[in-house]
Amino acid sequence: MSPTIRSEGWAVRPSFVPYGPTAPVTLLCDDVGLTQLAGEPAVVWQTPWAELANIQLVRFARGMALFATTGGVRYCWRTASRTDYEQLSAIVAAHGGLVVRQKRRGMVYAVVVAVLVASLAGGLAAWFTGRNSGASEAADASAINLTLRDLPSTFSTTGLTALQSLLPPSTPTVATTTTTSKPAPLDPKFAKIVKVFDRCMGVSNAKDRVYGAAGQVPLYQETSKFFTSRQFNGIQIGSTAQYYNTPVKVQKDTAEMSEKPFGSCFVQSQALILKNYEQASSNTNTVSYRPKTYEKGWSRGGVTELSLPNVPGKLHLVMVEITHGHYEVTLAALVASWPKTRPFISGLASVLLSRMISTSSSAT
Repeated sequence: MSPTIRSEGWAVRPSFVPYGPTAPVTLLCDDVGLTQLAGEPAVVWQTPWAELANIQLVRFARGMALFATTGGVRYCWRTASRTDYEQLSAIVAAHGGLVVRQKRRGMVYAVVVAVLVASLAGGLAAWFTGRNSGASEAADASAINLTLRDLPSTFSTTGLTALQSLLPPSTPTVATTTTTSKPAPLDPKFAKIVKVFDRCMGVSNAKDRVYGAAGQVPLYQETSKFFTSRQFNGIQIGSTAQYYNTPVKVQKDTAEMSEKPFGSCFVQSQALILKNYEQASSNTNTVSYRPKTYEKGWSRGGVTELSLPNVPGKLHLVMVEITHGHYEVTLAALVASWPKTRPFISGLASVLLSRMISTSSSAT
């Protein structure tokens, strides 16, 4: 067995678990597999080489990048150092990986093509071995989300919003098959938020389906663009749609979210995320909120007050969960005026629910 290679100073994208640590990362490589030590204090992920596909090590003029796919997710580790390149290239090549040295501009295009082909390989395999409706289901999930056409002409898209910490980017799946040294490792700050939510709901983490061990990942997750307007004295809004392979999973999630304290507990936990990751103030005046929709369906939500850096005055964070069939949708908004915006938010919830009921509706 070859000695373990220890390489420090890396960062990884995406994180292995929601809100998990992405830096600093130390990689340990041996004949058995790849081990990642992420964050401070370090959380350990151990993945056998047999569970890693399409491995590539790329050396750049400054630094290097390691790519690998596991559990349907494409991960990228990057570092500004090339100190361990020779050792890493030997072990990557020994396990069937591709090693690329960037020496000239033409090589850049070769690297891009190699990475794209490898990234697509898993998706193509799933396409040919799975159901033909896969692409349609992902498209339906995307079509459910909010668009500019749903909003008054005063709205425009924005790329600068704290809501990005609450509505994760689109992904075919967030599942991994990696083994860990600890069950479901989380960033310590996020772990505390989960405990607050479970205590508020009166549920154990083992049975919690929202943040806890009983949760199940969707097959597809699509997030809208983020929109803003000076209407209502200022508002930012966005949505995420998730598709599950069976309505039973959605029904089980809905059962937990139907508990009386859910709306206020959920928005409180989301405000704590903004507090820890966006430097928001402590949240106060937290209440449950149930949108009035013209479609018959399930929805629950909550509202809380908070403050954000460089934003004058108090804001209200509004979170709404909507479920139907295979779908779960999260609607998130930061508003300056509440309850003035309440009918407007309820109207948008109705739009999302109607699309969930009839996924043939198009949104562009």
